[in-house]
Amino acid sequence: MTTPQPPFPELSTLRSELARLDESLLGLVAQRQAIASEIGRIKARIGRSTRDFGQEKEVIGRVRRVATGLDLDPNFAERLALLLIRASLTVQEQDRVLASAEGEDRKVLIIGGAGKMGRWFARFLHSQGFTVEIADPAGSVGEFPHLDDWRTSTLEHDIVIVAAPLRQSAAILEELARRRPKGIVFDVGSLKTPLRPGLTKLVKAGVLVTSVHPMFGPDTDLLSGRHIIFVDVGVPEATRRVRDLFSSTMAVQVEMDLDAHDRTVAYILGLSHAVNIAFLAALANSGEDAERLKQLSSTTFDAQLEVARRVASENPHLYFEIQSLNEYGMSALNGLMSAVQRVTSAVQRGDEAEFTALMQRGADYVANVQPR
Repeated sequence: MTTPQPPFPELSTLRSELARLDESLLGLVAQRQAIASEIGRIKARIGRSTRDFGQEKEVIGRVRRVATGLDLDPNFAERLALLLIRASLTVQEQDRVLASAEGEDRKVLIIGGAGKMGRWFARFLHSQGFTVEIADPAGSVGEFPHLDDWRTSTLEHDIVIVAAPLRQSAAILEELARRRPKGIVFDVGSLKTPLRPGLTKLVKAGVLVTSVHPMFGPDTDLLSGRHIIFVDVGVPEATRRVRDLFSSTMAVQVEMDLDAHDRTVAYILGLSHAVNIAFLAALANSGEDAERLKQLSSTTFDAQLEVARRVASENPHLYFEIQSLNEYGMSALNGLMSAVQRVTSAVQRGDEAEFTALMQRGADYVANVQPR
């Protein structure tokens, strides 16, 4: 019996060739990663910074020139190069964190460690050699020792991290002040004003306490370009020692006072969240089919929809806390309502000059902000 042949045998041949090329490309990427890892070790040995922006610029320029000579889109080549650079930096940063061994023979308790950011800190500190213990009624996390209730702990840890929701964190900090742990205590809350009473009591109790806000999500694998805010609440030694935990990374460390933090976060988080929540709420109430809008959309709509989709996938209870518990939150929300009213009024009155002025003022505001 004759085996039937595919109608277009050349397609199978070409697809097999593509598969071989894909395998070769991945092999080259693996070789590149190995070389990048060795470069990172050399940099660490001679005291060089992991990230070299001048070298990155040179690599991107070279890639664009080569792409042009090969009749490839240089913009595509640049995006590919940036992806490879990011992968290399991730390997180098992880190697440096592992080599730092900051946590050797040191113990950490993460209260609320089953949450997303609690898990991130567990992985991060474990990679540095810390012995990590999780306290969370939600259950255990991987291979880490677990307590259902942190109150049953002796608190004989070098570091205690509070990574619970804001209202719970506020109560936990106050109770920790009564227990007076000997190790460093810090929270990772998105807001600080709701935590002020507990932080103040910890200071008065003589505890080494500070406050931290990681300005990145729990899926972050590379801290280069990411910001970590440190709020010194009156114990500079505690802040210095917690900052040292990130010294082997490429994170940008920023110090702020408590009130300045929450005033800023009202816009960085509160305003940006509100805009995206309102955007999706308006779409949901429009009566228009979401899939049809997506098919007919513009570049701006696609970008906004993707950001709004990510916001909507987050924990709504956490986002409500960020809106409702910030002492400075309403200033940002009132500003948003005022801006929407001005746009609406300008359109209703046919006032092109006012509409143009609003857009121009916004353009002027961000004119000197460099894209990331």
